[in-house]
Amino acid sequence: MSLAFAWKSVREAANLPVFEPGWVWLVGAGPGDAGLLTLHALNALQQAEIVVFDALVDEAVLKLARPGAVIEYAGKRGGKPSPKQRNISLRLIEWAKQGKRVLRLKGGDPFLFGRGGEEALALVAAGVPFRVVPGVTSGVGGLAYAGIPATHRDINHAVTFVTGHMAGGDVPSTINWRALAEGSPVIVIYMGLKHLARIATELISAGRSVHEPVAIISEATTQNQLVLETELGRADADVRASGIKAPALIVVGEVVRLRAGLDWLSALSGRKLIADPLGASGDERERA
Repeated sequence: MSLAFAWKSVREAANLPVFEPGWVWLVGAGPGDAGLLTLHALNALQQAEIVVFDALVDEAVLKLARPGAVIEYAGKRGGKPSPKQRNISLRLIEWAKQGKRVLRLKGGDPFLFGRGGEEALALVAAGVPFRVVPGVTSGVGGLAYAGIPATHRDINHAVTFVTGHMAGGDVPSTINWRALAEGSPVIVIYMGLKHLARIATELISAGRSVHEPVAIISEATTQNQLVLETELGRADADVRASGIKAPALIVVGEVVRLRAGLDWLSALSGRKLIADPLGASGDERERA
């Protein structure tokens, strides 16, 4: 059975939509691993004539595009020359007005720190029809591949996702770090590696312990994934010493300790996992 025939069968069985000419689909490509694409995302890749992708879309994902599709880079990375957001939106509109099937492919989820809302509103203003396809965000998928659950009933019933830099590259001035430190037991910080020292200072000043567990996950879910476990008080120094690079997630909270028992990816290479990483007995957890 050919791949094309097999995919046609899947598309029909799942009742996946037809990508109409003149439409723009804003699609989340997930955190990196092509296997984390949704069926809707793969359906878009198989039909799109134009694929406009950002810097965090893995090459393996782009290889799933239909033969002959135009692949255009429109990535934005902090500190590097990047296309203006307005120009990206205008490019999407231009292709759509030409009757093309335009796929705007974004790392993670288009509506979570992905500027998808800005681009969608530009499409609305231009009268261009669009569809949004959610993707696995790195704050969930990246943590899972590092063996760190975003929530665990013995530790936290809340988690906060924040961005570590604003459009201009500075630490976000609109975040109330004290309220965040006091109110969220687990904090997942996107794009914050450059400002880790200041972020850690803010959190410690607001009452978080210098010994609180922290994990840095670089290039999450890809073959180049690296995970650094450290503590809040020395996180920046350890990152500098390790040479770990962006793109990276920062996870602050006791859930990081669970990695000793849940690092399934390293277990494939021989790491021995601990059944009770929190140190509590099974009876104590059952009574909780």
